[in-house]
Formats: sequence, structure tokens, C-alpha cells
Amino acid sequence: MRNFVLTLVLACCGMPLQCATLERLSLTDMVVKSTAVVRGQVLSSSSAFSGGIIYTHYRVQVTESLKGGNSGVIDLAVPGGVANGIRQSVSGSPEFQPGDDCVFFLWTSKAGLTQVIGLTQGVFRVTGNGTDPALSRTPSHELMLDQKTHQPVKDAQLSMKLSDLRSAVINILGAAK
Repeated sequence: MRNFVLTLVLACCGMPLQCATLERLSLTDMVVKSTAVVRGQVLSSSSAFSGGIIYTHYRVQVTESLKGGNSGVIDLAVPGGVANGIRQSVSGSPEFQPGDDCVFFLWTSKAGLTQVIGLTQGVFRVTGNGTDPALSRTPSHELMLDQKTHQPVKDAQLSMKLSDLRSAVINILGAAK
């Protein structure tokens, strides 16, 4: 019986979480609620347990800070990953590869853990070169609720130029004061 219970517990730990419910965040929400908004390039990743949760830690070289004073290399923690042979999947968590160039909307917990706000909502992939590259965010496929009505809503793709995002951040922060 004891072996059966142990096997059952281990099997459940390796199963992916099937869904997540997210609050749909507007661009304004993400700018205001973020502790930092940065453009950066993913350098590397590693996974580790923190309590009972596995986090994938991405080392990100900040190339531009749109909000907050972040510079240098930051540690970005995303829930889910593989550690000690155990896989945890968290629906809605973004995944990155070394070399990925993104704009990240970040928040830092009181414990000092820096994460992406709204999971995939808080990541814009840089899809062009030059001084004013294009940014895009694919829609999240997780269950999303409207902030006011708490009714299910569908997420939408967002695309813009980096210069438009810079202007939006400045305007949103100016209006929030």
C-alpha cells in the first residue's frame, strides 16, 4: 500500500497542470503594474525547485530599460520546468531559447523573485532589426477573465513598433502620476 501511495504521488507530481485562469491585462495595466519593462536577450536557462514549485530561471541581458532602472543581467523566473528528473508544466508560462530578443513586463516579489506579469501576456517578441523593430505578442490560449465583469474573454494578438511602445510607456506613466 505504501508503495502504491508513493507511486501515485510521484505520478501526480510529473503531470502537467491542465489550465490556468488569467486576468486579461491591457497594455496600460501591464505598464502600471510592472516594476520594470525591459528589452533583453535571453542568455541561458536552468531549472530548480523553490518550495514545491519548479521554476525555470532565464539569464537575460538587458539592452534597454523602458521602466525601472534595470540594467546588466537579470534573473527571470518562470513557473514550470524540469528539475531532478521531474517535469512541472504551468499552462500559460512562456518559454524562451538563448538568443531570444524580447520586451518583458516584469514584477518583482517581496522575496526578490522577478517574473513576467500575466505570464505570456507580458512578453513581446522582437521580430525585426534596425532602430525601430516590430514587436508582437501572440494571444494566450488559457482561460481569461475580464477584470470588471469577470466573464471569459479571448485574448488578442498585439503588434506594434518599439518606438510606439516606448511612447505608450511614457504616456501611461505620465498619466498615472
